[in-house]
Amino acid sequence: QKFRNFPKYPLNIFCYKEIKMQTEDQRGPQVFACEQIQAMKHRLPNESFLEAKAREAASMSDSEEHRKAYREIIVDQRFLAAGRVQSAMGSPKHVTAYNCFVSQTIFDSMSSIMDAVAAAAETMRRGGGIGYDFSRIRPRGDRVVSLDSSASGPVSFMHVFDAVCRTIMSAGLRRGAMMAVMRIDHPDIEEFIRCKKNDDVLTNFNISVAVTNKFMEAVKANEDFELKFDKRSYGLINARNLWEEIMRNNWDWAEPGVIFIDRINADNNLGYEEYIAATNPCGEQPLPPNGACLLGSINLTRYVIRREGRHEFDTALFVADIPHIIRAMDNVIDRTIYPLEDQEEEAKEKRRMGIGITGLANTLEAMGMRYSSIEGREFARDIIRTLRDEAYRASVVLAKEKGAFPLFSRGYMHGEFIARLPGDIQDGIMEHGIRNSHLISIAPTGTISFAADNVSSGIEPPFALEYDRTVQTEAGPKIVKIQDYAWREWGVRGEVVDDLSPRDHLLMQAAMQPYVDSAISKTINVSDDTTFHEFMGIYVAGWEQKLKGVTTFRAAGKRYGILNKTEGTRVPDTEDGAACFIDPKTGSRECE
Repeated sequence: QKFRNFPKYPLNIFCYKEIKMQTEDQRGPQVFACEQIQAMKHRLPNESFLEAKAREAASMSDSEEHRKAYREIIVDQRFLAAGRVQSAMGSPKHVTAYNCFVSQTIFDSMSSIMDAVAAAAETMRRGGGIGYDFSRIRPRGDRVVSLDSSASGPVSFMHVFDAVCRTIMSAGLRRGAMMAVMRIDHPDIEEFIRCKKNDDVLTNFNISVAVTNKFMEAVKANEDFELKFDKRSYGLINARNLWEEIMRNNWDWAEPGVIFIDRINADNNLGYEEYIAATNPCGEQPLPPNGACLLGSINLTRYVIRREGRHEFDTALFVADIPHIIRAMDNVIDRTIYPLEDQEEEAKEKRRMGIGITGLANTLEAMGMRYSSIEGREFARDIIRTLRDEAYRASVVLAKEKGAFPLFSRGYMHGEFIARLPGDIQDGIMEHGIRNSHLISIAPTGTISFAADNVSSGIEPPFALEYDRTVQTEAGPKIVKIQDYAWREWGVRGEVVDDLSPRDHLLMQAAMQPYVDSAISKTINVSDDTTFHEFMGIYVAGWEQKLKGVTTFRAAGKRYGILNKTEGTRVPDTEDGAACFIDPKTGSRECE
């Protein structure tokens, strides 16, 4: 019954360890550059890979049986917890295992803004990136009666947050990462969408516009759209002209991004309890004020086995691993530290996590399916549906054992996402509740996927079969040639970015979105021969496909064109100031 979602793919129930035949000293990254990154990012000084995995398993387990099972999973790199989890759990360092947060609500007062700045400083000091909603700050030029002066507007305050981010070194070698969001109906929306038409201003921010259904309908109808703040109208603007300016800035400068805020809230399991206005810096976690994202990805390449001359997917092992992973990650919520008390309260009341996948493209290649094919999308859909179902089943079991998340109520059953779950899971939630309000999220996984011998990251295709990368070593920077995992390990020449159209990317994301309760961080690569009209169509199609957001990468744009003038430009391994830096040479995103 558990395998009903995989009617097309042969099951294998043989012992995985017998098939892999790996000794302990063969575990961990086998490629030099990948081992270097894994050691630098995710291990303590002078700590071996096996010692790090033992530390991680001991700090996240419930019992000796669970510790052994989870240790085997992470030693074999079948599950890659986010870099923060790997480096923080069981560590003597006083840092959080959470990658990123969304700020407290920033109200329209100096005290609220400065409180948010102080909270951001503490969060980044502890190693967290932050998303902000600036929509509640009054627009530029509004009269401040108490001071008999004019307001400077939300964009002016973004520079304050940017300066704080620039000066605070967070845990490890990475500076804080930030996402700024503004609603499409804010009177300062034009200033906001133009604020990053440069290479040297607000460099620590990604920016995104929170687009509503009402606005998109006005765009399609070529109607005027009302700008407003605090129930006061600030006049009308032509929706199509505003949309074209957003698209033109994205076409040239890669920002702002677009998140479909109404879709996010309609599909939110906790829509009865919270309103979401912002996301984490990479966009895969829409979160309420003080929300935090606990991330990890299942490495699909480690479930590919060879039997009778062909590659198969070990579905039985995939299903068996998920409960151990959910149990371990649930323990992180109670055992890590939090930068702020409000963040801890929010995390423990809702017990969110975001488990996703990585290595999808390599896995498809090994099994003879093209990334762009209907068959490939069906396999990806079946994988994420099975992950969703088994994760939710595991969380119901934990609720029966440990209790549901504190803010659980019967209103949970009325959510659109919950209504799409199989009947047995809905029955289980009705009877026992559920331990975690949200469970699924697909992150970009740039660093953890590279550290796992350069498997294709998240649900992205490989950028190239091989490329050069600068690696920091004790002897200084070293340029090494890196090969795609499937090409190196299996001799499989799969589709790469240049082989795919924007439509191929969009269809893959759309195939998986219905099974993801948070969101998907996915880059839609745009080739040089794509017209601006076609480019705009990507975002409209994303809205029509009920995606929660759309991100594109166009190397020919002004920002990446400038960067590409320097041969071999690479994102530094320190990830200095990068919320989600897209490498102009490889197209990959360096996010954990």
